[in-house]
Amino acid sequence: MNVKDKTYRELGKLIVISGTMVGILLLNSSLIWAATKSTENVASEEDVLSAMTLEEKVAQMFFVTPEALTGAAFVTEAGEITEERFSEYPVGGIIYFTENIVSREQVSTMLNRMQEISKDRIGLPIFLGIDEEGGRVSRLYESSINGIPYVQDMYTIGTSGDSGQAYQTGKIIGRYMKELNFNVDFAPVADIFSNPANTVIGNRAFGNDPEAVSEMVAMMVQGLQKEGIFATLKHFPGHGDTLEDSHSGYANCRKNMEELKECELQPFDAGISAGASFVMAGHISLPEILGDQTPASLSHEIISGVLREEMGFEGVIITDALNMGAISENYSSDEAVVRAVEAGVDMLLMPMNFVTDYHALVNAVCEGRISEERINESVRRIIRIKNEL
Repeated sequence: MNVKDKTYRELGKLIVISGTMVGILLLNSSLIWAATKSTENVASEEDVLSAMTLEEKVAQMFFVTPEALTGAAFVTEAGEITEERFSEYPVGGIIYFTENIVSREQVSTMLNRMQEISKDRIGLPIFLGIDEEGGRVSRLYESSINGIPYVQDMYTIGTSGDSGQAYQTGKIIGRYMKELNFNVDFAPVADIFSNPANTVIGNRAFGNDPEAVSEMVAMMVQGLQKEGIFATLKHFPGHGDTLEDSHSGYANCRKNMEELKECELQPFDAGISAGASFVMAGHISLPEILGDQTPASLSHEIISGVLREEMGFEGVIITDALNMGAISENYSSDEAVVRAVEAGVDMLLMPMNFVTDYHALVNAVCEGRISEERINESVRRIIRIKNEL
């Protein structure tokens, strides 16, 4: 081997070694970027949280009607009054009803403006929700908007035995909700219609067989969320085996925990596995489990113990409407809100007296009844889901 050949050979080794080093450096850089990317959302959650006052964090835990926010009789736009009130009370979500909906352009504009107001004020989007189950609970179909497709009741879909229909139902509802700028559907109903005397659920449920209902619920969750709409499983831990209606007073489920696990809890478990972002805590009393008529929505044992710890739900837990009789007939408005948060709830839907209840929750933190870290836990979950919008 002459000197020239040796030089080329050594040069080749150098190139290979250099290339290897560059590859290692590039690989390490990629790993560092990937690690940074994977923690980016976590960091942003903490950044957003740390920039918020206690009052702003508490406001994010409320999901109210536009009338409760503004004090107006009927709200059909997000104007100056809405902006002024939101500046003072930057709530986490607004729920709309048929009376808020006049036309396709009107509701789309109202919701789009509401998003702008929220992002400008708090740096976060806002949850914009509605009850759109299909069947007899369909606020948009019942409104004056033309072209909203009719979706049959869930019991009829359930009796078909075809879970693909539940998936398509979720997609249909999700598609027209998304077009109107909604992002949260208070559906699907995950209750099992196990008591024929039950009047409040009835054909809103997919049926009376736990396995079949579970499959339908999971598929509807996937359909909704495929269209960019956050699904809400309701009414945990199950309203289908009650004789009473929680809208008017205590609604009792007489089952023990083993019986709940064998029946009522199965569709919720399936919906959670399917990726549901919200679970709605119903005002269902469980005297065989809790020993009294405390609604599940106010029970630490049921919300934190069963739903959060045993079932592993990591999304947002929201109460059913707090102006319903099961709450309003038995608890003061402010006490109900505080007890729900103590139980482990993240968001408070339609409290009886929003402003009073908001201040009651702030005061509960200032007085040490609830820790600020407990508030932070809920707001982190809220921010995490909002980061997906």
